[in-house]
Amino acid sequence: MPERKRVAVLADSDTRWKWGATTARRLVPDHELTGYLLRGRATPTARQLGEVGVRAGRPTEVTCAEFLAEIGREHYDVVVLALVGGAVQAVLHGARALWPAPARRPVLVTGYVGVVYEKLADGLLLRHGADLVLANSRHDAERFRAVYEGVGADAGAVTETALPFLGGAPYEPAGSRAHTVVFAVQPSVPDSRADRAYLLERAAGHARKHPGREVLIKLRSKPGEHTTHLEEQPYQRLAERVRGGLPANCRLVYGNMGEVLDGADLLVTVSSTAALESLHRSIPTAVLTDLGIREALGNHHFLGSGCLASWDQLDAGLLPEGDPVWLAAQGVRPAGATSAGPAAGEDVAAHGPRTPGPSAPGPSAPGPSAPGPSAPGPHDHDPYALARAKVAGLLAAARLPAPAPYYTLTTAPGYLPGILARHRLAPDGTPQPGAARSEAGESRLRRRLRTHLREAARGVYRHGVQRVAPLIRRLGEL
Repeated sequence: MPERKRVAVLADSDTRWKWGATTARRLVPDHELTGYLLRGRATPTARQLGEVGVRAGRPTEVTCAEFLAEIGREHYDVVVLALVGGAVQAVLHGARALWPAPARRPVLVTGYVGVVYEKLADGLLLRHGADLVLANSRHDAERFRAVYEGVGADAGAVTETALPFLGGAPYEPAGSRAHTVVFAVQPSVPDSRADRAYLLERAAGHARKHPGREVLIKLRSKPGEHTTHLEEQPYQRLAERVRGGLPANCRLVYGNMGEVLDGADLLVTVSSTAALESLHRSIPTAVLTDLGIREALGNHHFLGSGCLASWDQLDAGLLPEGDPVWLAAQGVRPAGATSAGPAAGEDVAAHGPRTPGPSAPGPSAPGPSAPGPSAPGPHDHDPYALARAKVAGLLAAARLPAPAPYYTLTTAPGYLPGILARHRLAPDGTPQPGAARSEAGESRLRRRLRTHLREAARGVYRHGVQRVAPLIRRLGEL
């Protein structure tokens, strides 16, 4: 019996942990997963980790330097970097310092957790140097290759896949009317208090106009928790100021998005990746145009999707359906039309009867330079077939070349050192003195004390972001 592959996933937020863990299961179905969380402002709580729907042990919290020491000491076959671009770049340069010459090293994989609508060139060049840079659609793969080729960098790592957590039972229409409407909110889109209050008022107004419908405001985090993006204006606090309060058929909910969608008849959002999850299941999906179609909102990504709509149109009964051509280009295939099945590791039984499940708020294998476009045949049925083949080929190699990021001290001497310094790495990718703390010999009490102090510091930071910063901003406008 072949030995199970060891996979390490390093993530810096709840959604990226979800992406990283489900990507690992798609790439290496039979593996031993070890999870790590990069210490920072968005480090998720245990509640947030439990909500993303990934069945795995509690990840270990580490710094970049500590993670590099770990993968240098322990043998991992594959390392999935589910991080922002700067952190990916730091790990890649750290890996290059660990393996400066061809060696037996882990396969390095990275990508994006959802819709890529901003900082395309910056984010991609910070990810260059990984063995696989996963693109969630044909559209993204073409854009990614164009960026790399445009600067003369090797684009062979770009690999077309799909969002790894697309799954769930196909939508069964509830008739000509929507009975359960899910408004999937986002932490930072829109960012202004007035715009967020407007959207919440419209959702409440929709519930009042349609007393036979249940409107669920799907929240990402509780006050004091952070996600990938900063949330200065939590909807929980805005809901306290809704005129007349939220109607009885409109409520705030938490929970795993897949379970919330189990009971949805209409998904409404500004530009959340939840729209792609909903479209995959053929659930009517509306991408709001109330605040305009703007790059800053991300809803421009959905041009041509057939889903752009306003609250006025939804109030009048519109149930938008996705355009098949657009869906195919975005790597979103209706669940009933693909043989890929639910996401690897997903609990299929959880997607049986369509009953609402949210919880209410309460206390030959190509090498590193394999050619770009995927073969049209089997990839149509399994979007991860090509990526698995690439990983298998790299694992079969006796040695892999040293990681070769595009950014070096020659190509970006005024940019790269600052990125590495933020993660306490020297310009050559080696850890700065004292960056990798050793806890050997420390008492359990000392480790617990450090953990509590760290959590307290995060609490102060989050309080400042969500309470103090908005107050100072308002005072400055007087």
